This record gives sequence, C-alpha cells and structure tokens, in this order.
Amino acid sequence: MEEWQFPARYDESYRPPPDQPYWFPTRETMAPDARDAAILERIRAIMSYAYERAPFYRRKWDAVGCRPDDITSLDAFEQVPVVTKAELQQSQQEHQPFGDYLCIPERDVARVHGTSGTTGRPTTFAIGADDWRAISNAQARVMWGMGIRPSDTVFIGSVFSLYLGSWAALAGAERLGATVFPFGAGVAGMTARAVNWMLQMQPSAFYGTPSYALRLVEVADELGIDPHDLGLRILFFSGEPGASIPTVRAQIEEAFGAQVFDSGSMAEMTPWMSLGESTGRCGMLCWQDIVYTEVVDPDTLRRVAYGCEGSPVYTHLERTSQPMIRLASGDLTRWEAPGSPCGRTYPTLPKGIYGRIDDMFTVRGENIYPSAIEEVVSGMAGYGGEHRIIVSRTESMDALAVQVEHDRTLEGDARGLELFRERLEAQLQRVLGVRAMVSLVPAGSLERTDLKSRRVIDERELFRSLIAP
Repeated sequence: MEEWQFPARYDESYRPPPDQPYWFPTRETMAPDARDAAILERIRAIMSYAYERAPFYRRKWDAVGCRPDDITSLDAFEQVPVVTKAELQQSQQEHQPFGDYLCIPERDVARVHGTSGTTGRPTTFAIGADDWRAISNAQARVMWGMGIRPSDTVFIGSVFSLYLGSWAALAGAERLGATVFPFGAGVAGMTARAVNWMLQMQPSAFYGTPSYALRLVEVADELGIDPHDLGLRILFFSGEPGASIPTVRAQIEEAFGAQVFDSGSMAEMTPWMSLGESTGRCGMLCWQDIVYTEVVDPDTLRRVAYGCEGSPVYTHLERTSQPMIRLASGDLTRWEAPGSPCGRTYPTLPKGIYGRIDDMFTVRGENIYPSAIEEVVSGMAGYGGEHRIIVSRTESMDALAVQVEHDRTLEGDARGLELFRERLEAQLQRVLGVRAMVSLVPAGSLERTDLKSRRVIDERELFRSLIAP
C-alpha cells in the first residue's frame, strides 16, 4: 500500500499524472479483505498509541477490560466502547483546554479550531503540524477522485473562521496543486460580490454548502447573470444533506451546468472528506484507509449488513493529536457493498448522510426526517427556494406545518397558488404518512444563510411549558 505507515508520512512532492484516475492506485482499488487486514493492524497501532498517551482512553477501556492486544479482528473492534460528543466536552471541561485525550504535547499543537459554542461550551480541536499535512494529503486524494486537477481553480465560498470545512478544503486544494480562490462568505453583500468575482475569474470548481450554491443562483438571477457563465464544472459540498438529495442535486447541476459531488462527516473527524463522492457518482465512498467507518445499529452499536440503515461510527487511522477511536456520529445513512463504477473498492453511502437521529421528529406516531420534506418541496415546480418546517401541538394533537416560498411566476395567480399548495400537501402526505399543512409565502421571504440551513422549528416544548402546572 502506497505510503501506508503510522504516524503518517507522505511524499509532499508526489502528484499523479493528470490522466491517472487514482491518487494511490493500489490503496484505492485493492481487494476489500486485504485492505481490512491492513486496517486491523493500523487500528491496533492507533489504540496502543492512544492507550499510552491519553488518560481518557486508558480510563475508558480499562473500565470494560479492553486492551489494544485484545482486538484480533474487526468484529472484536466492535466491542470497543464508542466515544460520544458529551464525553469529549466533559473531558475538555475537566482538563482544559484540549481534554485528556490529547496525545501530543500542548506545545506541538499547530492549529486550533472548534465549534461555535452557541449552544454550550465550545469543543476545541487541537491539530499538530504533522496531522495537518496528513489532512491535506487525504483531502487532496478525495478531491482528485472527484476529478479536480492542478489545472483547476477552486473557489471556496464558505466562512473562514473556527469552522474547519473551509480550511481543510483549502489545504486539500493547495496540496493537489490547484489554484485556490479562498473567497469566504458571511458578510452582508458578499454573495453579489462572489457572483461578480466568479464571472471575472471563471473558477472551474466550487466548495461550500448546497443551500449557499442555490443562494448564488438567486443572486445571479437578480444581477442578470446566467450561472452557466461562471465557468464551473464541479461543485463539491459538505455540511448539509442537500447534495445527495436527488431533487436538490438536479437543481444545482441544471443551474450551473456542472457536476455535484457530496462529501463530509464531522469536524472532529477531519479529514472529513473521508466520506466523499468520486467520479463513479454512486454516492459517497467510505475511504476506509483514511478513516475507518462502521455503519452500526444505534442501539447495539454493532455493524449492520450492507443494504441496511444505521449510524456511522468513525475511527481515525492517521491522526496523532486528538485521535477519535469509535466516535459515535449520531447521523443516519445507509451503506452498500463496494461496487463503484470508478473502480474504487470502498463501501458506498448511496444517499449520503441524510439526517441525524436527534433531528428526526415524530408526529402522530410517524418518524419524519427533514430531508424527506426537502426532497418533496424542492422537486415541486413552483418552489421558490426556501422553506421552514414547524411542529406544534394544540391540546392532544401534534400538528405539522410547512412554510414554503413560491417562485415569482405564481405572484398574483390565486388559482395557481392554490393548486401548488394542494399538490404539495398531497405529495407530503403520500411521502410522510401524515398530513402537513402548507402555507405559501413569496420568494425571498425566508432567511438565507451562508452556512448550514436550520429549517425545523419545534414549538411543542413551548406548548408543554405553557400548560405545565
């Protein structure tokens, strides 16, 4: 296996010929069983490394009588207890600032990133210089698999802050040898400037969130600019499930005349592109020799069979600073056996990451995922580009309402609006199994964001607090 060692060491001068489809041909196309055998040895090495250096892991594994030498198979690895985000936060609260799962001296931390902390204590990500180089190499590999080459210019249209997505995409594009345009996002009026800069510079690749790409389409239309004229041939995304929702993907591809690629796992798991689509276009690949991914039953935490739904659990195979070993994601996906048309022999996630266990809500006994609603509304002719999901409760009944923007072609057309509303309600009931009341608002009425869209408003807790004694 090319450059397969721990700690990771990569030849920074290496780059494949542009016409070679694989960054590492052997690692990417080898028999899955042979790769799994190498992964097992790497997992044992990572566990031994963490056991010696991180009190967090030593304490956690000793409590259940688990030692690195006990992991004699990938099945045995499933017995290792998962790590939760709550445990990481508690560790950092008690052992500030990086927690007692930091495996390098604090003086060797080269980069600090983290969560926003808007809903509690922020989580701090400590990354060593060697890890950042390994991250850059891994991201470059996956971007190469999408078809990005040194001749491309990559426009990065997401916020440069503590958020790791922008920085890691930048690092990967630089390592790949592409020209990088780190434009950013998040400032008032910046979207219009982004459209004009793209028209001028003609970047061939774009990174951001799907919702922001659709916002660019709206702004381009307001400026009288055809998004096809921006020159893009590839858009790759993370942060939201939209890029794997067929109707959203089709909207973006049609608007820009370019191909869409989905990617992304968790900031804690950077290189997060270890879940990343390739030119095979059969869903995100689990690049198992970068980050080992298990899709597990959320209750038993054991791997589910291919073809089944579960929640990803991730293990770093290269990180030395804050290695995550069986980190529970809380996300939802379905995986399939290797078989990508691109020739890579990794498992696939045909629908990407399409929700979170804690994002799912129940209305009158039916489990509902926001992504299912998004697929319905975004695929309906007349949709104006944004929507909100409102779950409420009156007396003993849950109620589901969807506030939907209509496009400008329906303005002033009372009959057309009513037919649009009726079609939406009927299709939502067929898909969800419960009635959703649809209210229509003009295009541009609902707030847009440069980052992840927040579309669900659950008012039931407010109702419960009002009726509580």
